[in-house]
Amino acid sequence: MEFSRISFAKTLRLWIGPGAFVLLMLSALVATAPAQESSSRPGDAPATRTNLPSVPTAKGADGKTAPAVAANGPAAALRDVLQAACTQSASEFSRYLTARSKEAFERLTPAARVALMKRFVLLNTPGKATSTANPAGRPIVRCETPDLTTEMSIGGTDTRDNLAFLPMELRDITDSTGANVRQISMGLVREDGQWRLLSIGVLLLDLPSLEIEWDAEEAEANEITALGNLRRIADAVETYRRTYFRLPESLASLGLPPSIASAKNTQAKPLAATREHAGLVDEELASGNKDGYEFRIIIAGADTLGAPAKYQLSAIPSSYGRTGKRSFFRDTEGGWRGADHGGAVGSASDPIIN
Repeated sequence: MEFSRISFAKTLRLWIGPGAFVLLMLSALVATAPAQESSSRPGDAPATRTNLPSVPTAKGADGKTAPAVAANGPAAALRDVLQAACTQSASEFSRYLTARSKEAFERLTPAARVALMKRFVLLNTPGKATSTANPAGRPIVRCETPDLTTEMSIGGTDTRDNLAFLPMELRDITDSTGANVRQISMGLVREDGQWRLLSIGVLLLDLPSLEIEWDAEEAEANEITALGNLRRIADAVETYRRTYFRLPESLASLGLPPSIASAKNTQAKPLAATREHAGLVDEELASGNKDGYEFRIIIAGADTLGAPAKYQLSAIPSSYGRTGKRSFFRDTEGGWRGADHGGAVGSASDPIIN
């Protein structure tokens, strides 16, 4: 993704994602909070235009710049959130979620957790996070990946009792003119003495409300992927049959030879494919577990030799309702079937699917 071409509206959509954060205006929250209690720290002035990260902060009467933001303040918490999102550290990221959101976050699949963290830094791959500060002591987080590096500058804090709002500017470091700097306000709430994520812009970050919706979206995507993976296994089985004149005893027989599987890291010389390791599918499919589904091959008969031998294939969700609902089945005649069995194996009596 080319950062310089992302419009501000699209940037928000990337943060929000397909499930969308609940559209609750923060004005309702602010209205219920006491009158503004701006911090007395020079680095925590209200978030006006003159307090944005890119605008030099006015010096005090003594001509000195403002001191660093307190280590346990909202700016430091947001800094740590961004660094965790950059490195895609789910355990560190969850430390800055409210108790309710943390419980929901920990129930998400690993892929869903990563997808959420990506939206905070607009980068697809884990990066190297570094943190510095501007002359006013306000944090600057840089997230560096092989393809792109983004920089997030945090502005002064507008504190209202247990709520804090911080302006943030995000840019691609190659943008020397600042033409494509994106500005957004981040909200935090003080819970049990620690500042935790509350909102992005005017959108409330309410993970429990989205958990069911996200699970449904991921389950639907996993089902499509599972059927595709099952068809790949079937193709591999037929190739194996033509090559060795028998059916594989297990999915492991379709996998890569051990030396090939480790060659990525050890540079070992690959061995030729064998009947035990035919090299026809990747390691995950050969293990029978991939993309939220479990795969099995069943030999339909005592004899695995020759073309007449028949087999069945099955795919069931690893976690029913979260990684998928439908079970898929290839019958002995090559027909493809699918139905909701509550996580159990499908059968030849299930409806035919294309």
